[in-house]
Amino acid sequence: QVQPVESGGASVQAGESLRLSCASAGDTYRNYCMAWFRQAPGKDREGIAAINNKYAKGYADSVKGRFTVSKDNAKNPLYLQMNNLKPEDTAVYYCAHGPFDRICSLASNQYNYWGKGTLVTVSS
Repeated sequence: QVQPVESGGASVQAGESLRLSCASAGDTYRNYCMAWFRQAPGKDREGIAAINNKYAKGYADSVKGRFTVSKDNAKNPLYLQMNNLKPEDTAVYYCAHGPFDRICSLASNQYNYWGKGTLVTVSS
């Protein structure tokens, strides 16, 4: 089993940057997909960025060009660098772990293990 644990959430002003981290306790898988999701109040959970162990990345249109997902290797944390933050980025951000795919999905049902989330608040 994998136990993702997110950190780095904070309250920031619009235009600022923030980096989220996700450490995975438990088993280490050599082949995987890992992704960031977010859920704003009253909205569905949204997949925003994903990466596999071959370093193939994918982004939702809502964050493309502003957010960058990275992970150096199977043991290092997953990161989400968020630049030029907007009030609409306010949400609880979740890290998820799932089986390898050539292009990782941004659909939540493709992921087995989830963290408990970290809150990001962006004020105008």
